[in-house]
This record gives sequence, structure tokens and C-alpha cells, in this order.
Amino acid sequence: MVSTNSLKANMTLVVNGELYNIVSFQHVKPGKGGAFVRTKLRQIKNNSVLDKTFRAGEDVEQAFIEDVEMEYLYNNGQHFIFMDLDSYEQNPVEKEVLVDVIDFLKENTVVRMKLYSGNIIGVELPFFMELTVSETDPGFKGDTVTGGTKPATLETGAIIQVPLFVEVGDVLKVDTRTGQYIQRV
Repeated sequence: MVSTNSLKANMTLVVNGELYNIVSFQHVKPGKGGAFVRTKLRQIKNNSVLDKTFRAGEDVEQAFIEDVEMEYLYNNGQHFIFMDLDSYEQNPVEKEVLVDVIDFLKENTVVRMKLYSGNIIGVELPFFMELTVSETDPGFKGDTVTGGTKPATLETGAIIQVPLFVEVGDVLKVDTRTGQYIQRV
């Protein structure tokens, strides 16, 4: 249990039996009445947002999330298989857990798994990854000066906007948090 006076952003709470991340919070002390804490919570399971108000000093249940480094091995059609780097145990993960990161998930990538009570609840990719362009329209001579962009399909299937000079086979550095092109490697 943790007091609402010590809440922090990105802390994980158990509210009504569901896991929520704190997106934002505000301590409010009105002129009349008792103080309270207004929070915006994002449910981990389906990303829905909940606005919830707690009394100041009220105890809420904090969820203890364990971070484990695992390596993505392959997709067997039904599950994505990850290997624990400490025990070498292979763990199947449902596609629903990977919805936010599946566009940039590449074989042999080390990721950080979020575990709660032994269950995988989320995956955190490295902030930057180097991915090969598998398909894009050709750039035309003189187009590089205008600063325009075009869509490009990466080896993982993700489609991002890239500068006009990028060609098929180029290796790009991509920010996995925003899905933006950073530079050509």
C-alpha cells in the first residue's frame, strides 16, 4: 500500500482489481473541505483512460512490476517466442500483449518485459533500432533539396515516413517510441 500523497507519474496501481499506470496527478487543496488527489490513469490491458479522485492520505494498492530482459526469437503463428536471458527458458507471448511494439519487433532483439505476478503485461523495446527498408518508391534526382518525405516499409512491416533519398536496402535508425525516421546508417 502507498499513500496518495506519494504518488508519482508512471507508478502502477491496482484499482478495482485492474492494473493502471498513472499518467498525471494533481494535489488539490480547496479553500473549503479536505484535500484530494486528482489522477488520470491508463489501464494496462486495453489502454483506456480513467479519471479518478482519491482523498489525500488515502492508501492505494501499488503493483510491483518486475523488469526482465528477454530476447525475441521467432513467431510460430500463434505466439511470439521470447527467451529469458538468465534462465534460457522460452516464453510464449500473446499478440495482444505486443500490440504497441509489434511494428518494430525484430528477431534477436533484446527487450524489457514487464511482469506482474508472473504474467507478462507489457514489452519495452530499445528506444532506437536499426531496420532495413524493404519497399519504397524511388527518389528522383533533385528531390532531396525540397525536404519532402515518402512512405517506406521496413523489414518488420512497419510503414514510416522517410526522406526522398532513402532507397530499398538502406538501413535506417528509427525511434521506436514515436515511429519516426532518425537517420540513415
